[in-house]
Formats: sequence, C-alpha cells, structure tokens
Amino acid sequence: MLTVEGLESAYGDSRILFGIDLSVAKGEVVTLLGRNGMGKTTTVKSIFGLLKPRAGRILIDGEDMAGRPSHLVARRGLGLVPEGRQVFPTLSVEENLVATHRGGRGAKWNLDAVYRLFPRLKERRRNGGDQLSGGEQQMLAIGRALMTNPRLVVLDEATEGLAPLIREEIWACLRAIKDEGEAILVIDKNVDALARFADRHVVIEKGRVVWTGTSAALRQAPEVKDRFLHV
Repeated sequence: MLTVEGLESAYGDSRILFGIDLSVAKGEVVTLLGRNGMGKTTTVKSIFGLLKPRAGRILIDGEDMAGRPSHLVARRGLGLVPEGRQVFPTLSVEENLVATHRGGRGAKWNLDAVYRLFPRLKERRRNGGDQLSGGEQQMLAIGRALMTNPRLVVLDEATEGLAPLIREEIWACLRAIKDEGEAILVIDKNVDALARFADRHVVIEKGRVVWTGTSAALRQAPEVKDRFLHV
C-alpha cells in the first residue's frame, strides 16, 4: 500500500534523510525506530507532503506522491496522528472529531465507532481540546485521524510523555485498530511494547535504514537495541 524508495530530504542545506526505504502492506503494523534526531519525523513529514523530498519515490497504491500537497496524500487514504497531538484547543472533543470526518461508501469510522474505541472521549465530548489530559488529547488525535477513514494510520511519537497506564491503554487501542484491518506505521520509543503487536520494524540511524526485520527477529537481536535504540 505504501512504499518509500530512496527517500532523501533536507532542511535547507542540512540533509537529514539519505535514501530511506520502507513499506507497509494492507493490514500490517510497521514501526519506525531510532534515537531522537535520526530522521523519523522528517520521514513522516516527507510522506505527507509537509516537506518536499530532494529525491526518491513515495508510492501509494503504486502512484508516486512524492512532493504532492498534503490534502492529496490524505485523500489517498493516509491519516496522521502528529507529534505533539495538535488538537484544536478551542473546539470541543466532538467538534475536533466532526471537523475531520470523511464518510462515503464503506466508511466504518464515525462518532459512535470512535466513542466505542475511546469511551473516555464520549464522557468528555463537550470539553474543549485544551481541557483534556495528555492521554485524552492523544486519544482525540487518534480518533480525529480515524474519522478521515484512512487505510493507513501514521502515529508520530504515539505515547510520548504519557503515564504507563495511559500508554497501555493506547497500545490496546492500536491493537484493536489493527484487528479492524487498518494498516499502521508507528513511531515510538517503547520498543518492547511495540514488539508485542507489530509485524515488522525499520530502524534508522542518521537518516539511513540500518536494520529491518520482524518482531521475533528483533527479540533475538539485542545488539540492535543496544547499538541503535538505547540512549
């Protein structure tokens, strides 16, 4: 569904990505792992048209979308949960969700579906986005992305700054989303939690892919975590 080939991106004269390759198939959960500053968010921005790549291809269902505007990428079925959540602070929970709703034939995500996934959002549906806890804002950011009825959900720093119990709740919800058949590309630092439900992992170091493999392979390669993921 999504294939990234030879992706190179930069901010001005500062090159960040040096030929990133990754792919996500329908219904698959893939992680993008690496220490801070290695190019994970830059990869996401490049995929979504928030940063124009210098080179490479970003194929969605075989069509090259590299450098295309963000709204066209979204229309092709990609939904983003951005780093920092970025909920609309002056809108209520329900208004945040309705603002991004994209229906149509076969659409399965609507208010009722999101509220079933996140009952707490239903309880807080009349509260403003700036009246929520960090965990509730992350639930809202995920729900907002789902309301676009994407075929691939991309989460940048899925549980950053959240308490352990809230992180577990987010992981449980991502497993439920996977069970619904959604493809997921997730960035996070909690490698052990990701390995419990992700299908494959892509590790990057200084803008280059240095390792890729299944969860079973990652568990059997502690040197990968020691060398590329631990601070």
